Amino acid sequence: MRVMAKVNWLRAAIASLMVVGIALASGSPVAAGSVTTGAAGTREATSPGPVAYVANSGCCTVTPIRTASNTPGAKIRVGVTPWKIAITPNGATAYVTNDLAGTVTPINTATNKPGPAIIVGNQPFRIGITPNGRTAYAVNEGAGTVTPISTATNTPRSAIKVGSGPEAIAITP
Repeated sequence: MRVMAKVNWLRAAIASLMVVGIALASGSPVAAGSVTTGAAGTREATSPGPVAYVANSGCCTVTPIRTASNTPGAKIRVGVTPWKIAITPNGATAYVTNDLAGTVTPINTATNKPGPAIIVGNQPFRIGITPNGRTAYAVNEGAGTVTPISTATNTPRSAIKVGSGPEAIAITP
């Protein structure tokens, strides 16, 4: 039932993303534009710097967007149903959960090249990264687990059983 709801949502999702720059000192918008990513099911954008990464759930890709010009780059191939993205504190790697694939795909943000998929568990829905950037935690909604991933080697550690249907994670500083 949960998977069907996600699929139905993806079909109804729009194919563009509004990117707005905000001046941190004043909170005022500094630039706005519409960026078409070319995929029904555009899910989320996140960025610590000059590039936003958009998970295109409908087509198994991530679109990088140059935030200064609102220009989309070449799509990056990841796993089935990319859902959430987290970026390491140093900005070097973006980690993408691939919900229906049971994997997480690391993307080198300097080259926008994906690394090998990391097997984590059934339906990785969310991902969080520790403030020191050493560990990513994939929340596996379908398995009731959280899988720690060493960001130095991109290898998963033993899954941690947390309960039925986990959907979120927050990591203290």
